[in-house]
Amino acid sequence: MGEHELVEILLVEDNPNDAELTIRALKKRKLANHLIWLKDGAEALEFLFCTGAYASRPQVRPRLILLDLKMPKVDGIEVLRRVKEDEQLKAIPVVVMTSSHEDQDIAESYRRGVNSYLVKPVEFERFQEVASNAGFYWLLINRVAEN
Repeated sequence: MGEHELVEILLVEDNPNDAELTIRALKKRKLANHLIWLKDGAEALEFLFCTGAYASRPQVRPRLILLDLKMPKVDGIEVLRRVKEDEQLKAIPVVVMTSSHEDQDIAESYRRGVNSYLVKPVEFERFQEVASNAGFYWLLINRVAEN
């Protein structure tokens, strides 16, 4: 099985420190085995829609998308919009993990269909707890309709 065939978590985060903290937190809960980290929204869209660099990957959907909002090229709101407007992708839970406290970002995320909006805590331990709990909930506790 190739590395892109079983993707449980797609992490879209341009900040390497935040990505590392998130991955480390998910590893503690044994949730990072099938995680792919992409560094901007443009790359995320190519991955999700199997275009560009990911044109030949099997069309397997991730079970969870952890999405930063403030990214270069294509921001998180646009990624969220494209995912939730697509019939094949819209059922994937999207959790926004961002440092933005702006009401406008929160309102727009929910308007676009985000499943959960988490503001990144500054403290390391709290951040790990938030990331870990998000993965745990959406992968292990939340029930989804079987296709």
